[in-house]
Amino acid sequence: MIEPGELLHSQFLWYALGAGLLVALVSGPLGCFAVWRRMAYFGDTLAHTALLGVALGYVLHILPILAIGGTCCLLAILLVYLQRRQKLAVDTLLGILSHSMLALGIVTIGLFGIKADLLSLLLGDLLAVNSQDLLLMSTTAVGILLLLCFLWEKLLAFTLHEELASVEGIPVERVRLALMLMLALLIAIAMKVVGVLLITALLIIPAAAAHKLSRTPEFMAMMASLIGCFAVVLGLLASILWNTPAGPAIVLAASLLFLICQLWPTGTR
Repeated sequence: MIEPGELLHSQFLWYALGAGLLVALVSGPLGCFAVWRRMAYFGDTLAHTALLGVALGYVLHILPILAIGGTCCLLAILLVYLQRRQKLAVDTLLGILSHSMLALGIVTIGLFGIKADLLSLLLGDLLAVNSQDLLLMSTTAVGILLLLCFLWEKLLAFTLHEELASVEGIPVERVRLALMLMLALLIAIAMKVVGVLLITALLIIPAAAAHKLSRTPEFMAMMASLIGCFAVVLGLLASILWNTPAGPAIVLAASLLFLICQLWPTGTR
C-alpha cells in the first residue's frame, strides 16, 4: 500500500486531481444549462459519439481527445442542421443519432481491428492522465469558460424564452450552436475522467444538486462547480483508498452529495 507521504509526491495523483477539477469547473455552469433546457439526452448522444471519435483517433493516428472533440462538434453541427431541415422532434433525432453513432463506432473498431481498452473507454481512466492530456484539457477548459462568460446573458435569455430572445435581437441559432459546441468539447475532455457511460452523470448531477440550494442562475452555476470539485476530491480519495475505478467513484460521490442536498430545507433557499 502507498504511504500518505509517498502519495503526496506522486505526479500521477496531481495530474488526476487537476484534470478532475478542470472538468468539474466547466461542467458546473454547462450542466446548469443542460438541466434548465432538459438536454440530458443530448449529453448521452455526445457520449456515444465519443466512441466513434476514439476509433477515428486510432485510425487517423491523432490524439483521441482531439478526435473526440472533432467528432462531437461535427455531431452538434449536424443536429442543428437536422433541426432546421426536419420536422421530427428533437428527442427522435437524438435517438437516431445516438444509436447510429454508437453502432458506427463499434463497427469501426471491429473493421480496423482496433485493440482499445474498452473498460477505460466506458468508465474512464483518470489516474492515467499525463502532462499532455492535462495541457489539452486546460486549454480547452479555459476556452470554454471564456466563451461561456462572453455569452452568459445571451444564453440565459435564450434558455428563458427563445422567441422573446429572438425578438430582442439575440441570434438564437448561433447561441444554440455555441452551447452545443461547448458541450461537445466538454464531453471530449471529460472522456478521460469518467468514460462514455458516466459522462452525462458528471454533467447533470452537480447541477441538479445545486438547484436545491440556489436563488440565482449565477449562484447555481458556482455551486454546481463547487459540488463537482468536491465530488472529484471525494471520488479520487475513495479510488485510492479502496482501489476502485476513479470515474464511477466520482459519480457515486456526486450522487451522495445530491442526496445530501435534497435534505436542505426548501424554505431556506
